[in-house]
Order: sequence, then structure tokens, then C-alpha cells
Amino acid sequence: MNKPAQAVDHHSVMFITQRPELVMAEGRGSWLTDNNGKRYLDFLQGWAVNCLGHSNQGMIDALNAQAKKLINPSPAFYNEPMIRLSNLLTDNSCFNKVFFANSGAEANEGAIKLARKWGQLNKSGAFEIITFDHSFHGRTLATMSASGKPGWDTMFAPQVPGFPKADLNDLDSVKKLVTDKTVAVMLEPVQGEGGVIPANKAFMQSLRQFTKENNLLLIVDEVQAGCGRTGKLFAYQHFDIEPDIMTLGKGIGGGVPLAALLATDAVACFVPGDQGGTYNGNPLMTAVGISVIDQLLAPGFLDSVRKKGELLSKELQSISTEFNLAGERGEGLLRALILSSDIGPKLVELARERSPEGLLINSPRPNLLRFMPALNVSEDEIHQMCNILRELLKKIH
Repeated sequence: MNKPAQAVDHHSVMFITQRPELVMAEGRGSWLTDNNGKRYLDFLQGWAVNCLGHSNQGMIDALNAQAKKLINPSPAFYNEPMIRLSNLLTDNSCFNKVFFANSGAEANEGAIKLARKWGQLNKSGAFEIITFDHSFHGRTLATMSASGKPGWDTMFAPQVPGFPKADLNDLDSVKKLVTDKTVAVMLEPVQGEGGVIPANKAFMQSLRQFTKENNLLLIVDEVQAGCGRTGKLFAYQHFDIEPDIMTLGKGIGGGVPLAALLATDAVACFVPGDQGGTYNGNPLMTAVGISVIDQLLAPGFLDSVRKKGELLSKELQSISTEFNLAGERGEGLLRALILSSDIGPKLVELARERSPEGLLINSPRPNLLRFMPALNVSEDEIHQMCNILRELLKKIH
């Protein structure tokens, strides 16, 4: 039974977005509880951040154990969790070197710098990085400029130059933008903020061949799609290609601030002074990252993600047919339901305000809903979410 609603005094918190008048107080698995005692089935999970749900015991144990040993020796020294996590990532990918950061935007900023440094050394100072319309790479000035989100090129003008925009799954649109100033192509294997739009295998393979033939780097931004989200440890592995640079964020920390920039030996050309960060490679965060990756690599775990992704896809397709919607799309447990009109924000509100238990979903575009549950979400919770969605759609329709 929910408690009487408590007033929320948030006057000292800087306003950056509309937030409902509630405070999230506790989380367990796929469920959040607010300050009034109301529970919510969480299919947001911090925008694909909490890949193992709320209050994962392995992460808690890693955090507690490391906090008793060493929290921050400074980035001037190696630490044991930093090395172990680097090895875990390189042993399970096509990359050789890892730089740890605190957010996906910071990792992407590092990828941009690394590509430009490589261009200085190998391509007569080439610096332009082709990115894609509807892409999202972060909220720093450079990553906003790299993003293909409408209006972001003027929000904090002047933008950082050097990011011409192509169309996803259209190789000709990439070819048209290549000049002697081009150093790389950067893309998300699944455009999350753009509406859960996957790159297709033929395009990715052709793009990799084209970039190799033209001495261009291929950068995959896996901040949202990486770390098991698509049913493989890394999304690029669906395409049978090997990129030059990859960025990770969100899921790699399972809820703590951790991100990573990975590169092959041939591209890892930073020298002292080029890159750094006060907390980067912090043992407290990387210890948690080890727990996350170890759990993702446990026998059968990624198979279960693929199986539950297929279940969610099937259920969303069924809902689309029932309510005459426009279908669903995605990869693994990063999926979208395409609506027949701009009712997404209304559905998000109705879901959250539903009683006695709420549902947390997201509408990155008015005509679709996005789902990013914990990778260890249960099949029962998937069915429960879909049944709530049916209930809400009946209300609106």
C-alpha cells in the first residue's frame, strides 16, 4: 500500500529537465521504489545503464571489497583492477589497448582526439570524421557537434567543425562526403536516441571494406549498444567486422560512472600529455566493471539475453498487430515499438502514474517507445510489462 504523497523540495537542484514530483529511494532487480513507497517496473534502467538491474550483489560485493583496499591512487600509477579490466576487454574483443573514462561522452571525445592524432601522423593532418544523421554521441561541445540530433548544431554555437553527416545504411552517402580531410567514419551500431535504428550487416561490411580501401578509421560508438545489450558482448560482433576504435559507457559500469575507449595497436598513438583525467581508471569503478563483465561472460548469460530479446520482440510485434501500430525494431534487449501517432509522451506519463504499480518506459521520439530493461530481466517481467502496455494502449485508443 502506497504512503501519502510527500512533498519534494528540490529548489537547490539546477533545472535541466522536467522531472516528476517524486524521489526514487530504492531499487532491486527490475523494480524501483519511490519516496512514497510506490513500486515501478523499470524498463529504462537508467537509459541502458543498469545492465544487471538495481542493487546487483556481485557489483555491491566488488564495490565494498575494493573500497576497503584502495579507492584512488591517482592516474599517475597503475592499479590492479584497471589492469584486470583492460585485459578482460582486450581478451574478448579485437582491440589491444584501453583508456578508461567516466562517461560515454568523455570516451567519444577521446575517440575523436585519437582519430585526429592518427590523422596528424598518418594522413597529412586529416581531421574530419563522418558521422550520421540522427546519431547521438554525447553532450560535450565536440560530441554534440558529432551528433546528428536536429538543432544541436546551433544550441551552443559555434559548433566544433569537422563532422559531416551521412545517412545510416547508405554507403553512397558516406562516399560523397569523403575528401582529403577525412580521417574516420564514426557510428552507433544501433542508433538508440535516434529511435533504435540498427545498422544492417551488409552496410557495416561494405563500410568496413570501404574505410580500409581508403585508409580511413572505423569508430563504433557502443556506449548504448555495447556490453551485452544486443545479445553479444559487443554489437560490432554481429557484423563479422573488426573496427579500429570502440567506445563503451553505460552498461560497462552497471550503474557506476565508468566508460572506456578501446583501440587497436596500429591506432593507439597517444603520447604523454595527449589524454588524461583525474578519475580515469579509478580502482573503485574498474573493480565494479570487472564484476559486470564477468557476469556478462558467465556461461549462458548472453544466450539468455538473445532469447529474452526474441521474446520481447515477439510480444511487441503482437501488440503492434493488436493495436494496428507500425511495428517494432531493435537488437537484443534494445528495442522500440513504433506507434501510429505521436502518443509516446502520453503513454510514458500514463505508465509512470499507473496505480498501484507504475511502469518506466521512454519515448525518444513522439511516435515510438524505447525499451532498455536489465539484461537479467525475467520472462515474467517482460510479459508483465507488455500486458501493462496493452492496458495503457486500450485507454488511449
